[in-house]
Amino acid sequence: MENISNFRKTILGIQMLFVAFGALVLVPLLTGLDPSIALLTAGAGTLIFQLITKSKVPIFLASSFAFIAPIRYAVDNYGVGETLGALFCVGLVYLIFSAAAKIGGVAAINKYLPPIVTGPVILCFPGLKR
Repeated sequence: MENISNFRKTILGIQMLFVAFGALVLVPLLTGLDPSIALLTAGAGTLIFQLITKSKVPIFLASSFAFIAPIRYAVDNYGVGETLGALFCVGLVYLIFSAAAKIGGVAAINKYLPPIVTGPVILCFPGLKR
């Protein structure tokens, strides 16, 4: 990022603002969750990520549109509290897999989730049906 002019940095920042707004406001509204919580956790997560990577990766962490259907389904069928608890548990699983990848590399993940398992899951996930 050092070789980029301030003008280009400003343009990239404005572009990121539009991306982050969509992900951090629209996704929680579509799923029935609170956008302020998404903003707080995305900001905290981004600060932690920037500290760990020593600001070498110019990125802002935000919500994903990929999880709208499962979150919406969980909120409708189990409630907001249970859904938030499940999302917290998923975050812990992500943390465990990231630690496994850091310690043992990709081979550590492939031991428990080989491509023969993950490939069909990715290909066959059409979304949740009622």
